[in-house]
Amino acid sequence: MQQPLSSKYSPQSDEMSLSPRTKAAIPKATRQSSRDDTPRVAESRLTEFIAKFSPEHQRMIRAVRKRLRDRFQGAYELVYDNYNFFVIGYSPTERPSDAIVSMACGSNGVGLCFLHGAKLPDPTGILEGSGKQTRFIHLDTPELLGRADVEALIAAAIARAKAPLSPAAPGRLIIRSVSAKQRPRRRT
Repeated sequence: MQQPLSSKYSPQSDEMSLSPRTKAAIPKATRQSSRDDTPRVAESRLTEFIAKFSPEHQRMIRAVRKRLRDRFQGAYELVYDNYNFFVIGYSPTERPSDAIVSMACGSNGVGLCFLHGAKLPDPTGILEGSGKQTRFIHLDTPELLGRADVEALIAAAIARAKAPLSPAAPGRLIIRSVSAKQRPRRRT
């Protein structure tokens, strides 16, 4: 991996080569991964990410996350605070490629992404997108997740998942990636 030209830390630099003192000085919001974070530290970092959004979107993100956690009990929550979007993926394993759905949040709102949505039956035509793989639904309210057609899509996505989802699994919150540079999370 190529090192940045500046001496400032960036998530792209090799964190493993940093001394423990230097690592401790790095703000938590810029660290790459939280595999070693305690649940409380991971939740604290997640709260920092959500705080970047407008109060209205913060409420929406929290409400959608609560519903998805209830629906995907035992799933790993894989968090990405990327350049374009803040994303929480719900996966039966720690592998991002096994994620069933993701909540994607930007300054324009919150969406529910089906990573293999192009193959899902969509008789009501609520899925948006035209790519070869992913489809999404723009969420105006968290209650939209309770609609029969949305629940049918979620159930179909779970049934087609590569790995089975077990409510008894020990799923946890994992901060997978944080981009140093990001688009504004609030409308200007």
